[in-house]
Formats: sequence, C-alpha cells, structure tokens
Amino acid sequence: MLKNKTLFYHFLATVTIIIWGTTYVSTKILINKGLSSVEIFFYRFLLAYLCTILISHDKKWANNYKDEFWLFVCGLSGGSLFFLAENKALSYTLASNVSLLICTSPLFTVVLSFLLYKTAFRKKVIYGSLIALLGVGLVVFNGSMAFDINPVGDALTIFASILWAVYCLVLKKLTSKYDTLFITRKVFFYGIVSLCFYFPFSPLQMKPDLMCQPVVWGNLLFLGLIASMLCYIMWNYAVKQLGASRTANYIYMVPFSTILTSTIFLRETFTFISLMGALCIITGVYIAEKNK
Repeated sequence: MLKNKTLFYHFLATVTIIIWGTTYVSTKILINKGLSSVEIFFYRFLLAYLCTILISHDKKWANNYKDEFWLFVCGLSGGSLFFLAENKALSYTLASNVSLLICTSPLFTVVLSFLLYKTAFRKKVIYGSLIALLGVGLVVFNGSMAFDINPVGDALTIFASILWAVYCLVLKKLTSKYDTLFITRKVFFYGIVSLCFYFPFSPLQMKPDLMCQPVVWGNLLFLGLIASMLCYIMWNYAVKQLGASRTANYIYMVPFSTILTSTIFLRETFTFISLMGALCIITGVYIAEKNK
C-alpha cells in the first residue's frame, strides 16, 4: 500500500514536469503575439491565485511571523525572482545555455540539503544526476557544439537554478506544518506582490485588443490554471512526500518534454541525438530514484 502511494507521488511529479515542459511553447506563442515575459508571469500567477483562493481561503496567515517570512521566500524563489532571472538571462545568452544550466537545480538542491540539513550524499543520486545532465546536454544542443559563454546571462541562469533549489528546500520545511493548498496560495500571492516592485521600472501595459484573441487568453488560461495552479499543487504534494532532492531530479525531464511538444506543435525536428538524450535523462532519473 505504501509503495503504491509513493508511486502516486512520483506520478504527480512526472505529470507536472510534462506540463511544465509544454509551457515554453505557450510562452513562445504569447511572446510572438506581443506579451512580454513579465506580463505573462503576472497574468498566469494572478489567475492561479484567484482560483486557488476559491478552494483555500479559511486560513489567512501563517502561525507566526517566521513562517510567514519563509512563505514570502517561497514566493520569491519559486515565483517572481526565479522567472525574472530566467527570462532576463535569455536576453543576454543563448537559449541553449539557459536550458542546460537551469537543469543544475537538482545538484544545487543536493548540495544545499547537505549544507543546511546535513543530509548524506548518496552515490547513486550523483551518478544519476550526471547521466541525466548529459542527456539534457544532448537534447538541448542536438548535435551542435556551439556554447557561447556569457558571464551575465549564464550567472543569471545559475542564480535562477539556485533559487528553485531554495524553493524546494524551504517548501519541504513548511509542508510539515501547513496544508499544501495554503502554501501554494501563499506562493502565488507573494509572487505577485514581489513582482509589483518591478513594475516601476517596467510598467504593466494593458492590451485589451490583444487579450481578446482566443489564442492569447486560451494560452494564459492554460498557463494560469493548469501549469501554475494545478502543477504547483501537484509539485508541492510531491515535495512533501518524496523530499526536495528526490523530486528535484524530475527537472531533468523538462527539456525532453519541451522538445516533444515543440515537435508536435511547432514542427521542430526530433533527431536521433535528441532521442539518445531523452533516454539518458530517463535512465539518470531512474538511477537516482532506484531504491537500495
């Protein structure tokens, strides 16, 4: 019974990653239509928050100021700061650099977990992570060896990767005290609030004509309700049950999901090298998660 329950949370993590892999396609469509990356993040988190508060509104605040502060940290590390750093990095460096470097998050999760909580290193986690990272490289570069090093862009991507690792670890700390829906609602809330400090430098522009287009509001609904509200709930449940480090390994599967979606919807080529990379990703995650 316990094994079946554990498999269920692995299933939640897998479904979440598959959906998150498709968000790059939706985001690309919206950007091509004229929305900025900051506007896309604001609308998707606003939609997610409004829907989450309908099903989780009894508890307004954490039990103490310290926990409320950690919820604010989750909103920054798993919300506004993460997306701002990742999207800003794309303006400085290649998308392939960002896609590869962001997948170092599971390694940072293991390292931070060791430094903060004295969690023991497991060899199979390291080996599995390295194999999965090799697969990510194959999928991202797809046979091209062009890797343009840009200190600013690559540093921002590494910063985003560390932020997501922090989010997973703080989330694990909070899930022992609070309901997952309450935490998820707070992440959306503080993600929106903290983003408002960015608007004086880059004001939010209302585009009613653009928002009326079915392709625009359709993709925003997908990003807000499915990719944000539903996926954050599933991810947070997975972190609560499986742990931050184990759940973070599923991030390696994001490029695999992205390239499949791009092949179907954007008609991009799926090559043999991409297939080999996908197999490495799956193998690496399996090794990292395999029971002793």
